Amino acid sequence: MDRLAAGLARDLDGSFEGLVLAHQDRLYTLALRFLGNPSDAEEAAQDAFVRAYRALASYGPDRIRDLQLKAWLATIVLNVCRNRVRRRQATVVPLDQPETAGTGTPADKLESTDLRSIPHDTALRREGVTMWARLIAELPERYRSPILLRHVDGLSYEEMAHALDRPEGTLKAQVHRGLALLRTAAERARVLEPEEMTA
Repeated sequence: MDRLAAGLARDLDGSFEGLVLAHQDRLYTLALRFLGNPSDAEEAAQDAFVRAYRALASYGPDRIRDLQLKAWLATIVLNVCRNRVRRRQATVVPLDQPETAGTGTPADKLESTDLRSIPHDTALRREGVTMWARLIAELPERYRSPILLRHVDGLSYEEMAHALDRPEGTLKAQVHRGLALLRTAAERARVLEPEEMTA
């Protein structure tokens, strides 16, 4: 049994901060990769925790103890992100958009702060992070969510099936197809780079 779930079942108010501390970074990362905007991702992660608290407050102790918290929270944050996108009726904001006053791009948030690196290496890493983040954000949602849960969040296919309410076989196929789409898009991006530089 999950110790955190057991603590929540015993004392929700006393244990909820531990849940937030244990999962806030991963929920923010999932939301950032899904939405492509740091402030939207922060709001989505906060909203997910509010919804989680309300749900837990309505559950009995046995139900709380039986929760797979990692998959359950992933389900909540992905639903929040989907709802935000639907409400705005807009496409995902590109991750390489120009910087606005006082905020960095999502790639800046993901970039390593190791100052010992060689500037050229840092630039290459930043370009790579930006490219992959943009390519993931441009995937259709049916592929984006499984890839984020599997390769960013590290969920097993069983946990993903619980989080997305899809059969494991379907998820394996969607991850496989999504990775193929990413590879194709990455190859196309690498081929276009020299042409763009000379244009």
